[in-house]
Amino acid sequence: MGRKIGLDVGDKTIGVAVSDILDITAQGVKTIERVGIKKDTTEVLNLIKEYDCDTVVIGLPLSLDGSDSIQTEKVREFRRRLENKLRSSAMAHVKVDWMDERFTTVIAESVLSQAGMTRQERKKIVDRQAAIVILQSYMDRQHNLQS
Repeated sequence: MGRKIGLDVGDKTIGVAVSDILDITAQGVKTIERVGIKKDTTEVLNLIKEYDCDTVVIGLPLSLDGSDSIQTEKVREFRRRLENKLRSSAMAHVKVDWMDERFTTVIAESVLSQAGMTRQERKKIVDRQAAIVILQSYMDRQHNLQS
């Protein structure tokens, strides 16, 4: 069983988190500065290989009422491109899944604020923290389904 990688895909950055070997906790890995969907998906693919991940969890930014937004469509397109790249690089076994991320940025901001970080400090790592929340929520849900 491989690790899981969580992604918070935004217009400017992609927050990245990876599970530990036992799939119990999520740790922030990095924030990717977006340069273009081709290079961005290649960088994610390299992280999947580096951390030997068997599952990619992408935060799905739905509107509060559960409907799609403009950002939702952009993230769906990112997933399509990533899945195509996984298939063409003999990594079709890697599962790609969604996790509702409606409140992850709010939760991430709150955690960082409670840690005493300034607004500027929070701004630099909020996407990575949001990826941690997305991945941790996904893993907790999987564990609850199994028990």
